[in-house]
Amino acid sequence: MELARTPHRPDRRSESTPPLRGEASDRTHWLRTLGPGDWLFAATLVIGAFFALRRYGASMDVYDEGILLLHVPILCAIGWHWKAFRPFLAAVALLSLASIGLYQGNLARAEQAFLLKYLISSQTAIMWMSALMFMATGAYWLGLALRSDFADKTGSALTWTATTMGTAGLFVRWYESYLIGPDIGHIPISNLYEVFVLFSLMTALLYPYYERSYATRRLGAFVLTVIAAAVAFLLWYTFSREAHQIQPLIPALQSYWMKIHVPTNFIGYGAFALSAMVGCAYLLVERGILASRLPPPRVLEDVMYKAIAIGFAFFTIATILGALWAAEAWGTYWQWDPKETWALIVWLNYAAWLHMRLTKGLRGSMLAWWSVIGLLVVSFAFLGVNMFLSGLHSYGSL
Repeated sequence: MELARTPHRPDRRSESTPPLRGEASDRTHWLRTLGPGDWLFAATLVIGAFFALRRYGASMDVYDEGILLLHVPILCAIGWHWKAFRPFLAAVALLSLASIGLYQGNLARAEQAFLLKYLISSQTAIMWMSALMFMATGAYWLGLALRSDFADKTGSALTWTATTMGTAGLFVRWYESYLIGPDIGHIPISNLYEVFVLFSLMTALLYPYYERSYATRRLGAFVLTVIAAAVAFLLWYTFSREAHQIQPLIPALQSYWMKIHVPTNFIGYGAFALSAMVGCAYLLVERGILASRLPPPRVLEDVMYKAIAIGFAFFTIATILGALWAAEAWGTYWQWDPKETWALIVWLNYAAWLHMRLTKGLRGSMLAWWSVIGLLVVSFAFLGVNMFLSGLHSYGSL
């Protein structure tokens, strides 16, 4: 009787056998993909951070310094993964430093230096951002209507330019606040005017990433519409209330928590707004409207899902940070203040959206409608609470 043979397995090796060269290199694949430009970008960020510490360290506390140094690996990772982010970051840095240099430590230079008066002071840069956002919206809609790649590319370029101007404007506004007085200086995310600029910038930065990832510019008409609406409110608020004037921080906002809570929160808001506008596109395509000009429903649904997932992650972190800030400021993590309550409603809304999609398999128009309605919930939490309700967050009222 012939003994049964063990099947030959040519791919098996003993534990002592060293891995093949290809297998070992796969473990460091991410390092091998980095070229000289990637390392130069990282080195530039490190040098820039130490320059900022040396130049402006006297105005920073230990938390400011920690946040600055933490942003180096974060920005480095973004720049390595998303190459288009690098020229944007470089342009913002150059414009901001050029504006700061032109001031020469004197705020009155804003009306004396030509470039400051008409281009790169904080207010003029933000006005340029506003105008360019409107132009980008028009270009995207023109591209959608005429199936024009040139108009789409123009809309994309205008969006990047507008975002660059607005981001530089916020950095310069930060510097201008210190020129008014060392006790006045603060990060410019403390009132409705500043956070509307921040919302516009966060949404406008998120969209080009998806534009590149899905190789389509046809969603720009929808996403830029919500940004244009925010900019329209910003302009009304500026000219009717003179909200662009830099004001001292009230005591409740004089905290390092604001510098991380607010930006994190508005990444979430921006992602939720983007998902809602993609939801609008989905509902149109589903009804055969613009179906031949927009991406297919499965792509729109995927963009909507990924935007909400990112927004939910950042909004969750922001809510936790807000609770920690509340504990320090008011002695308790939660007081059912209207702003806190509506933040919880927003969180529960998108937690339910993700739950229904991931565990219940819900798809289609129901999720799209839910995403669109979610923007109304976010809008009330963002703006409506300040307009119609009062509480511990009443310092953000109109």
